[in-house]
Amino acid sequence: MISLLRIKKATYGTITPIVIDMHSHLLPGIDDGVQSFEQALDILRQFEQLGYKKLIITPHVMSDYYRNTPEIIFRKLDQLSDIAQQVGIKISLEAAAEYYLDEFFVRKLEMGESLMTFGKKYLLFETSFINYSPYMEHAIFLMQSNGYRPVLAHPERYAYLYNKFETLEKWHARGVLIQINSGSLAGYYGPQAKQMAERLVEEKMVSFIGSDCHHYGHLEVHLKARKTENYIKALGMNTILNNSL
Repeated sequence: MISLLRIKKATYGTITPIVIDMHSHLLPGIDDGVQSFEQALDILRQFEQLGYKKLIITPHVMSDYYRNTPEIIFRKLDQLSDIAQQVGIKISLEAAAEYYLDEFFVRKLEMGESLMTFGKKYLLFETSFINYSPYMEHAIFLMQSNGYRPVLAHPERYAYLYNKFETLEKWHARGVLIQINSGSLAGYYGPQAKQMAERLVEEKMVSFIGSDCHHYGHLEVHLKARKTENYIKALGMNTILNNSL
């Protein structure tokens, strides 16, 4: 028997594809991302084929492991940009940084050091995946006092927030913008990260979606994530700022 009730498909508003990625690790050999120009160029070609116009590459800055400076990052960016241009890759490349929230980062803020940002002084930072940082509240105050717009990288992956969504809501209310990884929506980082990312989308708390691409595997996950209903739903929420960068 044919039902007389028509099933209404979910609609998510105007869907505009993301053409600017703002979180990746594609500068060779300076963090845990790609380790050769060949790897970087192959991934750049894939992004270009997907319709991306710009990549903002964000190497790690961590006191214990990756003591990258603007000079190191921009030198590597210039090299990659030159080679990409020579082989016919037209995608625009820029660089910022992904700062790890530690004493080293707080000291930079306290000293008023010029930090690497993207767009309208957006400052990308991350925390431990396991433990709440005692520097968090002070760091938010310092970032905003110094004129930065803090962007918390992939909080859906932070285990210490899984049962404390209200903490994330509090930070967001204070002006901390949220970036999620596309792979989280595809379940790449596990069911809890996926659930958290979906809730952030549902609550309209997501400002940026990043590939966080380190290698070919992440690119494949990104391709898969772009086809998921939750990714499309996020684009329809009209909160995503990637294409304004």
